[in-house]
Amino acid sequence: MTLPNTKPFPKLRPVDARPFQRGDQLLIALRDPLGLTEKTLFIPQQLGPLLAFIDGTRDARSLSAAIAVRFGMSVSPSEIEQILTAFDQALLLDNDRSAEALVQALGEYRQASHREPALAGATYPENPDELRGLLQGYLDAMDDHPVFDEVRGLISPHIDYARGGPVYAQVWGSAEEYIRAADLAVIVGTDHSSPEGRVTLTRQHYATPFGVLPTEQEVVENIAGAIGEEEAFAQELYHRGEHSIELAATWLHYMRDEQPCELIPILCGTFEHFFGEETDAEKDLLVDQLTEALRSSLSDRNAIVVAAGDLSHVGPAFGGYPLDLVGRARLEAADKELLEQVCSGNTDEFIEAIRSVKDVNNVCGVAPIYLTMRALSPVTGTQVAYDRCPADEQGTSLVSICGVVFH
Repeated sequence: MTLPNTKPFPKLRPVDARPFQRGDQLLIALRDPLGLTEKTLFIPQQLGPLLAFIDGTRDARSLSAAIAVRFGMSVSPSEIEQILTAFDQALLLDNDRSAEALVQALGEYRQASHREPALAGATYPENPDELRGLLQGYLDAMDDHPVFDEVRGLISPHIDYARGGPVYAQVWGSAEEYIRAADLAVIVGTDHSSPEGRVTLTRQHYATPFGVLPTEQEVVENIAGAIGEEEAFAQELYHRGEHSIELAATWLHYMRDEQPCELIPILCGTFEHFFGEETDAEKDLLVDQLTEALRSSLSDRNAIVVAAGDLSHVGPAFGGYPLDLVGRARLEAADKELLEQVCSGNTDEFIEAIRSVKDVNNVCGVAPIYLTMRALSPVTGTQVAYDRCPADEQGTSLVSICGVVFH
């Protein structure tokens, strides 16, 4: 297929762009987060600036001129046309081809009896017996944990079990009695692919290697009615591949002796738009509608609310500087200050702690943690676990994670 260079190219769809090194060549790996195609495209790292200009207003000639003026790069219109043709074939452009693929994929997702585990067999065992052994091993190895008179919610990691297993065990083990007694679990997970501020529901049940956790349809409909049907389901397909809810749901299922309970899976995109001075999460209409609908739906249920969110992401793997001993100490101090606000139950101060430093540590669990605190308010928490996990082979990039019990 040859795309014409006399008309503007369609804009670039949201993509997962990550640095990749092949030998001595530095590349950018481009992947569709919705999984409409399994193709991964690789472009030279120096062509990264081109991505920002694929906005639906430029043809090949104007794209060539734009990057020449802005970055001093010489890329001919014909070369750009070849690149954009590859983008089109990989369904990375916002056009009819990708729209048709999206409709088909969403239809297949909704017609299935449940959402299949995306990571089973990849980052954790698919075989139930092997998975039982893995999770029980983390529980057997954990230190003594506090006993709570009441548990209303948790902060659980969404990092892989290999790095976060001990923290998962500490927080889920601390709430074991209440998890087994719950008749409803709300899991609010970070949506790593969704644009800022989006809240995404699904009517699909969530499967784990232990069986199926049924999604509570009435509560989903109540929330959808409060925030609007389009807002609630416009990006439902993100549930198919997003791991944050899945990793918490698997622990939930295991801690209940593999007995199912009803589930409310909620994905939420970044809260970056609340980190400036123009917007306030405490006065945001969507946040108000969502949390009030949740509070109303949970009022007569024995429910537990789980924020599936990690903390800081720092170092070269995330576009920052390598961490030394001083950097590690500063990271832990910053996380400690943030967790003090979480455990105090003060949602405004929690957001302010992120805003005041312009989210310099890339805290990816802000949205689920904040929404969980709002849904449970008034609430206080107790930190039961904390760790800093390596994110590169050199140990200079870290992801910090925590376990908090709300009571």
